[in-house]
Amino acid sequence: MIELIDRSRRSALRIGALGLGGGILNLPEFLAAKSIHPGLVKDRSVVFLFMHGGPSQTETFDPKMDQPSGIRSATGEVATSLPGVTFGATFPKLAKLAHKLAIVRSFTTGTGAHDIKPIVGKNSLGANIGSLYSRVAGTNDLRSGLPKNIALYPKAVDPDAMPMIKKFGDFADPGPLGAAYSPYEVGEGGSMQSDMTLRLAKDRMENRRALLQDLDTARRRLDVGKTVGGFQAQAFDMILGGISDAFDLSKEDAKTVARYDTAPLVNPASIRKKWANHERYRDHSQTIGKLMLLARRLCERGAGFVTVTTNFVWDMHADKNNATVTEGMEYVGAPFDHAVSAFIEDVEARGLSEKILLVCCGEMGRNPVINKNGGRDHWGKLAPLILYGGGLKTGQVIGRSDRKGGEPDSNPIQMENLTATLLHSLLDPGEVRLVDGLSNEMLSAMTSPSPIRELM
Repeated sequence: MIELIDRSRRSALRIGALGLGGGILNLPEFLAAKSIHPGLVKDRSVVFLFMHGGPSQTETFDPKMDQPSGIRSATGEVATSLPGVTFGATFPKLAKLAHKLAIVRSFTTGTGAHDIKPIVGKNSLGANIGSLYSRVAGTNDLRSGLPKNIALYPKAVDPDAMPMIKKFGDFADPGPLGAAYSPYEVGEGGSMQSDMTLRLAKDRMENRRALLQDLDTARRRLDVGKTVGGFQAQAFDMILGGISDAFDLSKEDAKTVARYDTAPLVNPASIRKKWANHERYRDHSQTIGKLMLLARRLCERGAGFVTVTTNFVWDMHADKNNATVTEGMEYVGAPFDHAVSAFIEDVEARGLSEKILLVCCGEMGRNPVINKNGGRDHWGKLAPLILYGGGLKTGQVIGRSDRKGGEPDSNPIQMENLTATLLHSLLDPGEVRLVDGLSNEMLSAMTSPSPIRELM
C-alpha cells in the first residue's frame, strides 16, 4: 500500500485502494462513467474562506457610521471603489477592490451558536459542501489526479501552528456520504511537505519488490488502444504524477509569495497574552496569506472546492479569551484584508476571475451594540458575506440591514441560498438530476434551494 500521508487516518490517499495489482479498476470505471454527463461539472473552483468565530458585520462591510458610539464601527470606516459604499477602516485594500465584490448586507445564519453551519450544516446534509460536490464531480481531478475537495488549516503552511479546534464542528465531515468524500485535510498532522511525501510504511518495506512487480503488471495491462484502456492509462498517470508539487509554495515565484505574506503585518510579540486566544491570533496573522496562495495554486491544478480556515479567531467578546473589537481587528482583520486582496489581484492578473469563486463568511455576526468591555457578543440575525469571481454579477451591494445593523431590512439571504449559489456555480443542476445513485434527499439539497438571484 502506497499512501500520500496526511498523518490523519481518514485523510490518507490510499493508492492501494485503486487496486493496482488488479488493473486499476475503480478509478477507470469512474472516469468512464463521467463521460456519460460531459456537461455536469463546470470548469470552475470555489474557495470558501471561513471566518471562524463569527465576524462583526459592523467592523467589516457595514459600518453604520451614522449611528451613535457603541453601535457604529469601533474602527471607523473607509471609502470604497463603489460610490457611497464604505467598509470598516481595517479593510483599505479590499475597499479599493469593492467593485470586484458582491457585498451581501442581508445575510443571516439563523443562530448565534459557535459551529461551522454555513459550510457544514443542515443546508448541506451535515457534510462539507465540497463533499456534495465531489460526490457528483468525483474525488480526483481527471487531468492532474489532485483531490477535488481539499481543506487547508494553518499547519498546512506552518508546522508550529496550533491544531484545529474540532469541538465546534469538523470541516472534513462528509455527513451521510462516507469517508471517501471527506475533504483532503492538509497539515493536520504536521508540515505540508512531510504530509505530502510518497512513502511506504516501515512494516511494509519488505514488500517493496512485490509492490514494484504489481506496478509493472498493472502497466503491462494498460491497453491505450481501447476506450477502457485509455481510462486505465489516465488513472495510472494520475496516481504516479507529481501531485505534491501543487502543495509546494517553494515552486511559486518569490515575489508572489512576498505579495501574499501576512506575517510582517503583526508582530507575534505584540499580541497581548492576556487573551487566552493569543496563539490563534498569531497563527492567523502569520498564515492566512500563504493559505490563500496555496488555495489559488490548488484551484489552478484541478481542485474544485477548497475550504480555508485559520481556526477560531473572529470571536471578539473582550473577555478573558478574546480581544476587544478594535484590538482584535488589528490581529485578525488587517491580515484578512491583505490576504484576500492579494488573492483577488493575483486571480485577476492570471485571467482566472471567471474560473475561481471566492466566498467569505463565518457562522454568525456580532451584536449591533458593543458590550461594556469593548467587545461584541454573539448574534445570529445578521452576518457579513462577500463573494468574488466565478462569473457572478459582482460590483454590487445585495440587500440592506436595518438602521442599527442588527437584522435584514430586505429579503434575507439564507444559508441554503448561499449553498445553492456555490453548487450552481460548480455543477449543472439539470445534469445533476440525471446522475444515478443520488438519494432524493441529496438531490433536493443540491437542486431545490434558489441561488442568490442578484448574482446569477
